[in-house]
Amino acid sequence: MARERNTVDMAIESALKERYDKEIVPVLMERFHYRNLMQVPKMVKIVVNMGVGDSVGNPKLLDAAVNDLAVLTGQKPLVTRAKKSVASFKIREGMPIGAKVTLRGQRMYDFLEKLFYMALPRVRDFRGLSTRGFDGRGSYTLGVKEQIIFPEIDYDKTDKLRGMDITLVTSANTDEEAKAMLTLLGMPLAR
Repeated sequence: MARERNTVDMAIESALKERYDKEIVPVLMERFHYRNLMQVPKMVKIVVNMGVGDSVGNPKLLDAAVNDLAVLTGQKPLVTRAKKSVASFKIREGMPIGAKVTLRGQRMYDFLEKLFYMALPRVRDFRGLSTRGFDGRGSYTLGVKEQIIFPEIDYDKTDKLRGMDITLVTSANTDEEAKAMLTLLGMPLAR
Protein backbone atom coordinates (compact mmCIF):
# COMPACT_ATOMS: atom_id res chain seq x y z
CA MET A 1 0.00 0.00 0.00
CA ALA A 2 2.76 2.46 0.91
CA ARG A 3 4.57 1.68 -2.32
CA GLU A 4 1.44 2.53 -4.35
CA ARG A 5 1.15 5.90 -2.58
CA ASN A 6 4.74 6.81 -3.42
CA THR A 7 4.30 6.10 -7.12
CA VAL A 8 1.09 8.15 -7.21
CA ASP A 9 2.76 11.08 -5.41
CA MET A 10 5.72 10.96 -7.77
CA ALA A 11 3.41 10.97 -10.79
CA ILE A 12 1.96 14.32 -9.71
CA GLU A 13 5.17 16.34 -9.91
CA SER A 14 4.99 20.11 -10.06
CA ALA A 15 5.94 21.90 -13.25
CA LEU A 16 8.63 23.84 -11.37
CA LYS A 17 10.36 20.66 -10.14
CA GLU A 18 10.19 19.17 -13.61
CA ARG A 19 11.68 22.35 -15.11
CA TYR A 20 14.44 22.29 -12.50
CA ASP A 21 15.38 18.70 -13.36
CA LYS A 22 15.28 19.08 -17.15
CA GLU A 23 16.39 22.67 -17.85
CA ILE A 24 18.00 24.30 -14.82
CA VAL A 25 20.38 21.53 -13.71
CA PRO A 26 22.24 21.42 -17.08
CA VAL A 27 22.55 25.23 -17.12
CA LEU A 28 23.98 25.29 -13.58
CA MET A 29 26.39 22.44 -14.34
CA GLU A 30 27.73 24.33 -17.32
CA ARG A 31 27.90 27.74 -15.60
CA PHE A 32 29.66 26.60 -12.42
CA HIS A 33 31.62 23.69 -13.97
CA TYR A 34 30.27 20.99 -11.67
CA ARG A 35 31.71 17.55 -12.37
CA ASN A 36 29.02 15.65 -10.52
CA LEU A 37 25.24 15.97 -10.59
CA MET A 38 25.18 15.91 -6.78
CA GLN A 39 27.14 19.20 -6.63
CA VAL A 40 24.30 21.14 -8.26
CA PRO A 41 22.44 23.23 -5.65
CA LYS A 42 18.83 22.37 -4.97
CA MET A 43 16.01 23.50 -2.74
CA VAL A 44 16.16 21.84 0.69
CA LYS A 45 13.19 23.39 2.51
CA ILE A 46 11.06 26.49 2.93
CA VAL A 47 10.27 27.81 6.41
CA VAL A 48 7.27 30.13 6.73
CA ASN A 49 7.16 31.94 10.08
CA MET A 50 4.40 34.22 11.36
CA GLY A 51 4.94 36.03 14.65
CA VAL A 52 1.80 37.01 16.53
CA GLY A 53 3.05 38.95 19.53
CA ASP A 54 -0.32 40.63 20.11
CA SER A 55 -1.86 37.20 20.81
CA VAL A 56 -0.84 37.75 24.46
CA GLY A 57 -3.98 39.84 25.00
CA ASN A 58 -6.23 37.94 22.59
CA PRO A 59 -5.54 34.20 21.99
CA LYS A 60 -8.02 34.14 19.07
CA LEU A 61 -5.50 36.12 16.98
CA LEU A 62 -3.11 33.16 17.17
CA ASP A 63 -5.86 30.80 16.00
CA ALA A 64 -6.54 33.05 12.99
CA ALA A 65 -2.81 33.13 12.14
CA VAL A 66 -2.57 29.34 12.41
CA ASN A 67 -5.59 28.97 10.10
CA ASP A 68 -4.10 31.40 7.57
CA LEU A 69 -0.79 29.51 7.52
CA ALA A 70 -2.57 26.18 7.16
CA VAL A 71 -4.55 27.48 4.17
CA LEU A 72 -1.42 28.96 2.55
CA THR A 73 0.84 25.96 2.92
CA GLY A 74 -1.50 22.98 3.04
CA GLN A 75 0.15 21.79 6.23
CA LYS A 76 -0.65 22.22 9.93
CA PRO A 77 1.58 24.88 11.51
CA LEU A 78 3.61 24.40 14.65
CA VAL A 79 2.78 26.92 17.38
CA THR A 80 6.00 28.56 18.61
CA ARG A 81 6.40 29.53 22.25
CA ALA A 82 8.39 32.23 24.02
CA LYS A 83 11.82 31.08 25.17
CA LYS A 84 12.20 33.82 27.77
CA SER A 85 9.93 36.00 29.87
CA VAL A 86 9.87 39.67 28.81
CA ALA A 87 8.12 41.84 31.37
CA SER A 88 7.83 44.94 29.18
CA PHE A 89 5.86 42.96 26.57
CA LYS A 90 3.87 41.01 29.21
CA ILE A 91 5.23 37.74 27.84
CA ARG A 92 5.94 34.75 30.07
CA GLU A 93 8.18 31.85 29.20
CA GLY A 94 6.23 29.19 27.31
CA MET A 95 3.42 31.45 26.07
CA PRO A 96 2.36 30.89 22.43
CA ILE A 97 3.59 33.84 20.34
CA GLY A 98 3.71 32.62 16.75
CA ALA A 99 3.41 29.80 14.23
CA LYS A 100 5.72 28.25 11.67
CA VAL A 101 5.61 25.67 8.90
CA THR A 102 8.51 23.79 7.33
CA LEU A 103 7.80 22.66 3.76
CA ARG A 104 9.75 19.98 1.94
CA GLY A 105 9.28 17.96 -1.23
CA GLN A 106 6.19 18.48 -3.37
CA ARG A 107 4.54 21.03 -1.06
CA MET A 108 7.74 23.09 -1.10
CA TYR A 109 7.74 23.34 -4.90
CA ASP A 110 4.00 24.07 -4.99
CA PHE A 111 4.42 26.90 -2.46
CA LEU A 112 7.47 28.25 -4.33
CA GLU A 113 5.54 28.33 -7.61
CA LYS A 114 2.61 30.09 -5.92
CA LEU A 115 4.96 32.61 -4.26
CA PHE A 116 6.95 33.50 -7.39
CA TYR A 117 4.18 33.53 -9.97
CA MET A 118 1.01 34.53 -8.08
CA ALA A 119 1.70 36.19 -4.74
CA LEU A 120 4.72 38.45 -5.30
CA PRO A 121 3.30 40.07 -8.47
CA ARG A 122 0.25 41.10 -6.38
CA VAL A 123 2.41 43.21 -4.04
CA ARG A 124 1.75 46.90 -4.51
CA ASP A 125 4.60 48.74 -6.33
CA PHE A 126 6.61 45.51 -6.66
CA ARG A 127 9.91 45.98 -8.47
CA GLY A 128 11.60 42.73 -7.52
CA LEU A 129 13.12 41.21 -4.41
CA SER A 130 16.24 42.67 -2.85
CA THR A 131 19.50 40.81 -3.31
CA ARG A 132 20.45 41.63 0.29
CA GLY A 133 18.29 38.77 1.60
CA PHE A 134 21.05 36.18 1.09
CA ASP A 135 22.80 35.06 4.28
CA GLY A 136 26.25 34.15 2.92
CA ARG A 137 25.58 30.39 2.97
CA GLY A 138 23.08 30.05 0.14
CA SER A 139 19.78 30.72 1.93
CA TYR A 140 17.44 33.60 1.18
CA THR A 141 14.98 35.26 3.57
CA LEU A 142 12.23 37.65 2.60
CA GLY A 143 9.54 39.39 4.57
CA VAL A 144 5.97 39.75 3.41
CA LYS A 145 3.96 42.56 4.99
CA GLU A 146 0.46 41.23 4.27
CA GLN A 147 -0.80 37.68 4.01
CA ILE A 148 -3.57 38.79 1.62
CA ILE A 149 -1.19 38.73 -1.37
CA PHE A 150 -1.82 34.99 -1.53
CA PRO A 151 -4.92 34.10 -3.56
CA GLU A 152 -6.21 31.59 -0.96
CA ILE A 153 -6.70 34.22 1.73
CA ASP A 154 -10.15 35.82 1.61
CA TYR A 155 -9.79 39.54 2.38
CA ASP A 156 -13.31 39.81 3.80
CA LYS A 157 -12.70 37.07 6.36
CA THR A 158 -9.33 38.47 7.47
CA ASP A 159 -9.49 40.10 10.90
CA LYS A 160 -6.03 41.68 10.79
CA LEU A 161 -3.21 42.03 8.26
CA ARG A 162 -0.18 40.03 9.37
CA GLY A 163 3.28 39.75 7.96
CA MET A 164 5.42 36.66 7.65
CA ASP A 165 9.02 35.66 7.10
CA ILE A 166 9.77 33.18 4.34
CA THR A 167 13.18 31.48 4.30
CA LEU A 168 14.28 29.57 1.20
CA VAL A 169 16.98 27.10 2.26
CA THR A 170 19.16 25.74 -0.55
CA SER A 171 22.08 23.33 -0.66
CA ALA A 172 24.25 25.95 -2.39
CA ASN A 173 27.60 26.77 -0.81
CA THR A 174 27.70 30.41 -1.91
CA ASP A 175 25.19 33.18 -2.46
CA GLU A 176 26.19 33.40 -6.13
CA GLU A 177 25.17 29.78 -6.76
CA ALA A 178 21.93 30.18 -4.82
CA LYS A 179 21.11 33.41 -6.65
CA ALA A 180 21.67 31.75 -10.03
CA MET A 181 19.49 28.77 -9.12
CA LEU A 182 16.64 30.85 -7.66
CA THR A 183 16.71 33.25 -10.62
CA LEU A 184 16.43 30.33 -13.03
CA LEU A 185 13.53 28.97 -10.96
CA GLY A 186 11.73 32.27 -11.53
CA MET A 187 12.48 34.34 -8.43
CA PRO A 188 11.95 38.00 -9.39
CA LEU A 189 15.09 39.78 -8.21
CA ALA A 190 15.50 43.56 -8.46
CA ARG A 191 17.97 44.74 -11.08
